[in-house]
Amino acid sequence: MKLLLDTHIVLWWLDDPALLSKDARDAIADPANEVLVSAVVAWEIAIKRGLGKLTAPADFDVAIQSAGFAMLPVTVAHALATELLPPHHRDPFDRMLVAQAQIENCTIVTRDPVLAQYGVATIVG
Repeated sequence: MKLLLDTHIVLWWLDDPALLSKDARDAIADPANEVLVSAVVAWEIAIKRGLGKLTAPADFDVAIQSAGFAMLPVTVAHALATELLPPHHRDPFDRMLVAQAQIENCTIVTRDPVLAQYGVATIVG
């Protein structure tokens, strides 16, 4: 299974995995699963860290690699797919994650119940 981690899930995994549900921890730790972190997650973290609203590792890219996660770039196809999404969510970062999950056939690990309204597979984090 390909997992796409929402921003809070990545941060909790790096800081305190006990904050995650057992299902999320098990799925992320399962070596049979490919765990992806979108470039949009790094972008959201950088913006919020720059505004002083978030504490996150300064070497986020290194932390992701050390955790064994792969980075998922944002493509033109991903960006264009956001236009077709119904307006369930106004957050552009979450909308991009949904578009990526649809195109890349990923399950999103999140605590945001709205993302499931898009018809993508989710694991409650």
